[in-house]
Amino acid sequence: MTTVLIVEDDPINFRVFSKILTKRGGLIVKGTEDVDEVMRIAQAGEVDIILMDVSLSHSVYQGQAVDGIKITQYLKADPKTSQLPVILVTAHAMEGDREHFLKQSGADGYISKPVVDHQQFVNQILEMVTNHHQIDQG
Repeated sequence: MTTVLIVEDDPINFRVFSKILTKRGGLIVKGTEDVDEVMRIAQAGEVDIILMDVSLSHSVYQGQAVDGIKITQYLKADPKTSQLPVILVTAHAMEGDREHFLKQSGADGYISKPVVDHQQFVNQILEMVTNHHQIDQG
């Protein structure tokens, strides 16, 4: 069973994503905006993929305010979590943002809010998890 960690500071967005992923995708969903918990869950191998909100307004890690880009950089820099797929989620989708965010963070994908096509959203996540598992075993 595929488990998705949603790192999101807006409870409404979390509920929307959670509902789409569980109802349409049959996925298991965890959610937190606590960066220490994100790192612990990722390092423990409890999830298959992370949906990371780019603009987290309350997240602090090791005494510093961090956003989704920074947290993704930490995950990608840690050998234990570097292979875990991370999809950035943002409402600030302007021309060039996608490439900039992906390059800056090292994330594996990018989804802009609001999510309009729910099935495509689920498919994108499942596809990334499948590709990741094939790379691991290949």
